Amino acid sequence: MACATTRILDDGRRHFQHGPIDIVANAEGDGDAVSAAHHAAAERFATILSELVNELPILRQPVNTQSACPLTGPIAQTMWRACQRCPSDFITPMAAVAGSVAQALIPFYAKPGVTRAWVNNGGDIALHLTPGTKVDIGLFADIAKLDAHALREGISLDGTLSIDFTMPVRGVATSGWRGRSLSLGIADSVTVLAETAALADAAATVIANAVNTDHPAVERQPASTVKDDSDLGHRLVTVHVPALDPDTVGQALQQGLQQALQMKQSGLISACILTCQGWVVTTDSPALVRNHIH
Repeated sequence: MACATTRILDDGRRHFQHGPIDIVANAEGDGDAVSAAHHAAAERFATILSELVNELPILRQPVNTQSACPLTGPIAQTMWRACQRCPSDFITPMAAVAGSVAQALIPFYAKPGVTRAWVNNGGDIALHLTPGTKVDIGLFADIAKLDAHALREGISLDGTLSIDFTMPVRGVATSGWRGRSLSLGIADSVTVLAETAALADAAATVIANAVNTDHPAVERQPASTVKDDSDLGHRLVTVHVPALDPDTVGQALQQGLQQALQMKQSGLISACILTCQGWVVTTDSPALVRNHIH
């Protein structure tokens, strides 16, 4: 297993990389405090992958909501508990891995002298905010549009999420069939705001799976044939979604929205934005709308 690496980006952010884990972290405040926070986070980061690999067989097993957590590592336990709280017919702790890893590093930035910080693990983000601070997070709904031209000319965001200190939100996560993780549904993106990054990650997975349809044109394959080490085994995952009629898209989004609203009403999440083929619904504005998110 290759060693973990840390490098300083041109703008002062830190890039942590180890195997499949790829994180960008940023912090603001007193220079010495920020430097110490980055150093401490880097030291912890170097231990994370081996810690998770040691318990990988259990992490790939479904969470039993009626049993005690069988895991021993702190991040593995965070993953399991986040998934246990999210209602689903099938979920493994791996549904919360990215958010839980980001969440494990953010305490190193929650120190005197650091005014705000964020740890971004592939789009799943943990936040540290202090009174009077906020963070704006850009929303890019459909990664299919992220081609070479967009990267060269600049990405046009679909919207911005503004999170300030007074809000009960310290985690943001996105799931969908186009992302790096596999999905049972057809959502281009489901973005969740929650108390923690681990909970946001697990909830985004469950809600994205619920944005679904049995339309015959949607192509699915067993997860094990798409990714040989998938925790989803032989369950069918979405590999292609052609252009669908608005009624089909709307019905799928409404299914996901109902799941999101239930989670919001029970206090699991603060808000959710669901997108599919240019259509959008949110827990704050349930009506189906076209195109831009504000």
